[in-house]
Amino acid sequence: MNDPDRLEQPWRLWASVAILSVFAFSVLFGFVLMPVMQGRAAGIDAFEAICRALGITPGSPAARQPTTNAKAQPATRVAWSADLLNSLTKATAAGESLAGSCAGCHGRDGRAVEVKLYPDLAGQSAAAIYKQLHDFKTGSRPSALMTPMVQALTEEQMVAVSAHFAAFPVRPIPAAQLPAAGAAIEGLVARGDSGRGMPACNACHGDQSGGPTEAPRLSRQSREYLAAQLRAFKTGERRNDIYSRMRSVAAPLTESEIDGLALFYASTRTY
Repeated sequence: MNDPDRLEQPWRLWASVAILSVFAFSVLFGFVLMPVMQGRAAGIDAFEAICRALGITPGSPAARQPTTNAKAQPATRVAWSADLLNSLTKATAAGESLAGSCAGCHGRDGRAVEVKLYPDLAGQSAAAIYKQLHDFKTGSRPSALMTPMVQALTEEQMVAVSAHFAAFPVRPIPAAQLPAAGAAIEGLVARGDSGRGMPACNACHGDQSGGPTEAPRLSRQSREYLAAQLRAFKTGERRNDIYSRMRSVAAPLTESEIDGLALFYASTRTY
């Protein structure tokens, strides 16, 4: 009788040969032939194309590696800590003394003298004020006006000024100045727009939001100032938002939506 094991041996051999052949062809095609053809079309030599396909050198074998002389710049250098956040809750005499130099624009009580140009600081989050001062000082938020003003401030002085202005009550809004927002704008505030990848504004800026520590209060700022900041984020002129949060939100906004959101927050009491 024939030995079954002997009869199966040729099939095992041919099956192994077939599998190894397919594997070898796949490796040859995927890491040699295709990269060489793609590299030739992109003007990349064969050796470099193969190295890229294997992950030895960076870049795609199908396109030239883009180059730039730009240096990476952090959006902000602020590092939050429990001690820092605790210090921001305590208004001090030192903060009151330092705030005198801010009164020309922001007022002695934190209410801006020209609301179209400058933000109110009264009742603003101390963490939000501190972050912006820190960003002005480090260059993360360049400003011809503010950067020179804060260069001489120490860490402790920035904390003191921030806590001082945060302790003032916010500017009141007469009821007559509270126009109703349109449904589309209220929808952006409450729900965002998933089709454009936009989260709800109140996810970060609402009174009950769980947004980032540094998220500022928006209500009762002037619509001109708010619209200007949204447009600065939209164009990339302002870039000190961590993880590009505001740039990604502002980029898809239309001009009418920017104006509508600015009006909504300028005339609401609760954000």
